[in-house]
Amino acid sequence: MVKAVIFDWDGTLADTRGAVVQSFQRVLEEVGCVVTDEFIERRMGIGTKKTIEEALKECSIELHDEMLENLVIEKIRIQASLTKIVSLFEGAIELLEELQGRTKIALGTMSGREVVDNLLPEKRIEECFDVVVTADEISKPKPDPEVFLVSASKLGVEPKDCVVIEDSVFGVRAAKAAEMKCIAVPSGAYTKEELQEENPDLMIDALTEKEKIMCFIFSSM
Repeated sequence: MVKAVIFDWDGTLADTRGAVVQSFQRVLEEVGCVVTDEFIERRMGIGTKKTIEEALKECSIELHDEMLENLVIEKIRIQASLTKIVSLFEGAIELLEELQGRTKIALGTMSGREVVDNLLPEKRIEECFDVVVTADEISKPKPDPEVFLVSASKLGVEPKDCVVIEDSVFGVRAAKAAEMKCIAVPSGAYTKEELQEENPDLMIDALTEKEKIMCFIFSSM
């Protein structure tokens, strides 16, 4: 029985690709680390710290804890200032509104609290979520299921009674590891074929497929 829906943020509800890539590239440039935009895009969902770690490794740059912490803080600060280039995907607001009062709703994201707290009020959707869990509240990034398990716990719902909506292979794997149902949407950096290989419970093309999404969620109740 589905009692809660947990949404990912980056690439699922919102097109944040430009802000994410720009903020990473600006901080990596400071330490002489050059990676492609695609390198960053393909890691959206695993968190700021892990992405920077992998980028520095790719560039064979020696990593120090203080250096990493400073880069993470600066990246989050930059991204939090780029809210104007972030937009909600078509169908996002309509889907959130349709779910109101019918099920509990959480946002489970690997974005930082500062970023999310700036964006939700600006996009006028902060009241849509019963719970918001960010990277600041967890220790293990996706594909570890921690962010979704913490979301379910805060909602007071068993993992088996949750549906996750995700755009990345890391997110689908995390949902599966949490033993939650998962709806995958290819609105981020991963193709429909790549997501289908992770065996989500439902594959959609876009959030505009509201009736298909609602039918899946509530036929499971």
